[in-house]
Amino acid sequence: MSDARKKLAVVLFNLGGPDGPDSVRPFLRNLFRDPAIIQAPGLIREALALFISTVRAKEARANYAKMGGGSPLLPETIRQANALADHLAPQWPDYEIRIWPAMRYWHPFTHDVAEEVKAWQPDETVLLPLYPQLSTTTTGSSLKAWRDAGGPETRAICCYPTEAAFLDAHAAMIRKAWEKAGRPENVRLLFSAHGLPKKIVDAGDPYQWQVEQTVAAVAKQLPEFPDYQICYQSRVGPLEWIGPSTDKAIHQAAEDGKSILLTPIAFVSEHIETLVELDEEYAEIAEELGIKTYVRVPALGLDRVFIESLANVVGNALRREPGLFPDDGKRICPADCKGCPCKTAA
Repeated sequence: MSDARKKLAVVLFNLGGPDGPDSVRPFLRNLFRDPAIIQAPGLIREALALFISTVRAKEARANYAKMGGGSPLLPETIRQANALADHLAPQWPDYEIRIWPAMRYWHPFTHDVAEEVKAWQPDETVLLPLYPQLSTTTTGSSLKAWRDAGGPETRAICCYPTEAAFLDAHAAMIRKAWEKAGRPENVRLLFSAHGLPKKIVDAGDPYQWQVEQTVAAVAKQLPEFPDYQICYQSRVGPLEWIGPSTDKAIHQAAEDGKSILLTPIAFVSEHIETLVELDEEYAEIAEELGIKTYVRVPALGLDRVFIESLANVVGNALRREPGLFPDDGKRICPADCKGCPCKTAA
């Protein structure tokens, strides 16, 4: 008897990472040659990408060596995909479900995944970014790459910064990390997000606004941490970036005599910017400054409530009309966020 179920493809967008020492430099070059990352004319951007990837390759290889030579991001995304499939299957029994990770700057490349999904000929294709907060440099770039490759698309999620289970997962993990550390007192909760050049935000990118919405909603669930702050990490290059930077926030906490509870609020997986930047570089700064306690909250990863959140987002997309929407089905960004792909409400 043939399987009469419809086919549902779910595509998980992420940036990707090098899978070994030899792929570090080409990964970096792919990253910096993206016009969404370096907004310069083509030839200048290519030259800059070649220069930056060459200069940064040695240090980056040393950092990836601490993780076995390559990024853990793809294996983690595959585990998230499997967990999501297990969660969706009983909820949507009329569908045969397959989930693909699609990476922007290394294998499996977005354009290769687009070809695989086309060949499978799904009835529904849901595009789900693993960037909860929308930026033109992440979700925007991944969507463009998918569409340039002619990938199938019936429904797409642009963002889910305040989805209920997503917020619950963050709040629970923050509280759990604090309790595991012995409930240290006099704590400042730092919400660390990846930074962006200020000119990108000033041009209408909604990322910073959406990060602020996530933080406000999570903080509301955590009244035991009235002292909290948003900060931004991973600055690259000479441009002015949004702030305060995470290292400056750590210095300020030291001046104020505070211990630190730090959570990666815009990363859903462990990778170089959590395992090296947060766990080593910033922890070292905190130690040098004499900060009594520095606790880092894990990324959401395979947390059951987070996987439930992703399933909720997919389910909501399947229940509404086709198209590109935030999780709740209507534009959430202010009108001056020109980088938002949703139509402005009348």
